[in-house]
Amino acid sequence: MDTISLIIASILILIPIFISYKEHLGLEKEIIVSILRAIVQLLVVGYILDLIFGLKNPICTIILILIMMINAAINTRKRGQGIKNVVSISFVSMAVGTIITMTILVLSGAIKFVPNEIIPVAGMVISNSMVAIGLSYRNLNNNFKNKREEVEVKLSLGADIKEASKDILRDSIKIAIIPTIDSAKTLGIVSLPGMMTGLILGGTSPLIAIKFQIMVTFMILSSSSISTMLATYICYKDFFNERKQLKI
Repeated sequence: MDTISLIIASILILIPIFISYKEHLGLEKEIIVSILRAIVQLLVVGYILDLIFGLKNPICTIILILIMMINAAINTRKRGQGIKNVVSISFVSMAVGTIITMTILVLSGAIKFVPNEIIPVAGMVISNSMVAIGLSYRNLNNNFKNKREEVEVKLSLGADIKEASKDILRDSIKIAIIPTIDSAKTLGIVSLPGMMTGLILGGTSPLIAIKFQIMVTFMILSSSSISTMLATYICYKDFFNERKQLKI
């Protein structure tokens, strides 16, 4: 794709901006900022990846993955407004999910610990975990507001905060993971997976491409589930004060 084609294709971004303006969604600024950030980040990361792939240094690879996780954790802050230490909670949860998933993939021989395999796979793991955690935070905030009376009744009857919040926690985790599950259900029928299609177009055997895509689906489901569950169970206590009363 040449620069002229990219500029013409960029007209597409005017569509969501127009819809947001027409429907008074108030997302125009957020859309523009997200696009500008994406362009700058892709330019910077593209050259950094080219350098790291050439160095093949495991320390540089780990540092880049840490930077990715920190940025993803910071990005969940808006969804988790009001939650104390939300960035730290998100980072720890994503780190645990990513480490478990990547360790299993490396030890099984599914991927090698080299930058051109580790970094793209880690990126998919972290980004999907970030989205799932953000959904869980938003649902926690909404449900603790909407179901305040229900929680307080349970507390008044002698339930501890975990028992009183059990249904909300389960619902938050479920809602966060369902998009990933639905995506797996329709994979290959509704959506053509990018990795598999790219490998096949690159001349890789269809069978090998299918195996890689199955691996990607498994790892995303696994890491999203682990990270979301950890983040949800760590942060829910912050909705209560030291006297076990809802803050909201």
